[in-house]
Amino acid sequence: MRSYLGDTATLARKDLRLELRARDTLPAMLLFVLSILAVFHFALPSGSSRLAELGLLWIAILFTALLGLGRAFVAEREQGLLDALVLAPCDRSAIWLAKGLATLAFLLVAELVALPAFALFFSPVSWELIAGVLLADLGICAVGTLLSAMAAAGRARELLLPLLFLPLALPIVIGGVGASVKGSASYLGFLALYDVIFALLAWASFEYVVTE
Repeated sequence: MRSYLGDTATLARKDLRLELRARDTLPAMLLFVLSILAVFHFALPSGSSRLAELGLLWIAILFTALLGLGRAFVAEREQGLLDALVLAPCDRSAIWLAKGLATLAFLLVAELVALPAFALFFSPVSWELIAGVLLADLGICAVGTLLSAMAAAGRARELLLPLLFLPLALPIVIGGVGASVKGSASYLGFLALYDVIFALLAWASFEYVVTE
């Protein structure tokens, strides 16, 4: 167990250090989410319902996450290191966990900017919204990292990932909007259940995905 966590931490630090040096993923995510919220601020009619505003926020979060997930395996793919990473003497699910944690870190930083911007442009941020976003982030990164690895092996990578990811992310949007609007604990419980189920499925199946 200690070796597994150590391998995961080492791989996650590698991704974070590469991002700090290259600065490719995080600035793009920040610019993207701020641009979406700014455009929605001017495009949305005045007096729009909170449901419409929250729906736009979740769309912004979802596509910002998709931007980060699309670059999760870029370094390994461009340098031909994906096979070497798979052959490394560590549990292959540690690769999935490390990539997911790195993507989660990027997404949280983007949301630290997005949520205050949403409060500035639209309406105040409630604790239900914050809880929903945090739970949604876990599910997005768990599922998205697995699908990103699948898409990295294909030819039409940029097209394949959204086609695989968006249908599976639909329950996250439903749960997130429901928790934000109604403040119901049942929606938060739904998101937590989604996270547990899909994290276990992704953890168990990642080894087979990267070896095919």
